[in-house]
Amino acid sequence: MTATTHPKPAAVKPSGLIRSSLVFSGFTLISRLFGFARDLAISYYMGASATYAADAFNTASAFPNLFRRIFAEGAFAAAFVPAYSRSLEADGEAVADELAADAMAVLAAATLAITVVAELAMPWLMYVIRPGFAATPEKYKLAVLLTQITMPYLPCMAIYAHLSGVLNARNRFILSGAAPILLNLWTLAAVLPTRDPAQAATWASIGVAIAGVSQAALLWWGVRKSGADVTVRWPRMTPQIKALIALAIPGAIGASATQINVFVSGVLVSHVNGAASWIAYCDRLYQLPQGLVGVAIGVALLPALSRAIQAGNTAQARKTMDDAIVFSMALSLPAATGLVSIPFFIIDGLYTRGEFTLLDAHATASALMQYGWGVPAFVLAQLFSRAFFARQDTTTPMRFALVSVVVNVVLGISLFHIFGVPGIAAATAVAWWLNVVMMGVTLARRDHYRPSPKAVSRLIRICLANVALAGILAAASHQRTQIQALFAHVHLGHAVGAKELAISLTVTLAAAIYPLLLFGSGGLTIAETRGALRRRRRGPPEGPADLL
Repeated sequence: MTATTHPKPAAVKPSGLIRSSLVFSGFTLISRLFGFARDLAISYYMGASATYAADAFNTASAFPNLFRRIFAEGAFAAAFVPAYSRSLEADGEAVADELAADAMAVLAAATLAITVVAELAMPWLMYVIRPGFAATPEKYKLAVLLTQITMPYLPCMAIYAHLSGVLNARNRFILSGAAPILLNLWTLAAVLPTRDPAQAATWASIGVAIAGVSQAALLWWGVRKSGADVTVRWPRMTPQIKALIALAIPGAIGASATQINVFVSGVLVSHVNGAASWIAYCDRLYQLPQGLVGVAIGVALLPALSRAIQAGNTAQARKTMDDAIVFSMALSLPAATGLVSIPFFIIDGLYTRGEFTLLDAHATASALMQYGWGVPAFVLAQLFSRAFFARQDTTTPMRFALVSVVVNVVLGISLFHIFGVPGIAAATAVAWWLNVVMMGVTLARRDHYRPSPKAVSRLIRICLANVALAGILAAASHQRTQIQALFAHVHLGHAVGAKELAISLTVTLAAAIYPLLLFGSGGLTIAETRGALRRRRRGPPEGPADLL
């Protein structure tokens, strides 16, 4: 049989790296905006501490996602994308697509098995993952039911994440960035017609399951349209798949270690009514820059680094890392600054209405501030880990993840008993910074990467711009009552009033001022930014602007 061949995907130039990241970020931003709309509906109908429905639903959402991060988007993807990229370059599309089909079959079979076991064991598993729910039988029963409804999301997301890797290796980023929008749309559509918290939680869980199927179907269609011949087949343990699994095992252990933090946090907060929901609402905000910047640039960075290293172009690999880090910090530090400077202003403006009380807002804001100063570490960890994965080294990040998880668990338990839920958030931030330091030092010692003097200078200038931004936001928070008074008589519907308009105005003005601070400090220049966005039609990069 003669395999159908298609033009080999072009390598991503450094300027294309940022453009690809921006494409992914653009669709991720749209998804997160719909996600905010979904969270607003969930918080309105389910609340947090006032009902048990929100805690049950957030548990049902988190449990399949725990395994998804370990198997689908974590270890297996980290091993598969470089292998698939190299196979495209060295062996051609037919061989690469056969590898992708075998890998998808094995991944789908493994996640289906986990799903079946979890469905059957959920009444007993719930006593382990959320022991505090046992004190409220209604919450426990609802959490079991909802988690059984959402578990099919896991194999669907495994297929989606795997096919995203196929598309990303072929320099196609639109569908992998756009597919998460479906989750928010389905969940939002399921929640809006409901009338009570328990009903809202049940239908939201059904929406999650439907979304998983639609996301996998969309990516399957996209892969077929791209020309890739990734067929459905029975799992088989070929030498290539065994090699992938061997590479993925250390990453799975490392990802599992990270998820132990999530598990321990869940056990602790299950004893505080509403705390699981407070953490979930924080996740949406502090993970926004991680998804828009860290994951987006990391998705484009991994195949680009893999190609540069495969070609022996060490200088280009280092330059690509430099520009990715500078650009990611320029975009993520203002988010961290906002979360640390005005956490209650943000939470109150976004969520305080319906079943979500002022007490919930204060509790969520206290945790959000602690997560905020960990945001740069969350983003940098995405980039540094790619520098190891591109060299097929999944063991080193695993070791560092194990160290950081021990620190996180010990510190989290200690701080939780002293400070409550904010202590868990602070421990998470400390652990992520420790992880970043360990990875950065190791990359430098191995001479794989160390930032250039120019990159260090730009990073310092970016930090100075954010110090100025923090002062502006702190002043706005101090004048929060006066800003809200400007809109005292304005009501744009049931859910939009003075506090919503006040935070919208503050964030909009901050977004307008920050580029002036950034360019004024020299962290980035207008010419470099234009160069990052300019589409070069031919020829090699000519200078720093094209490399960015």
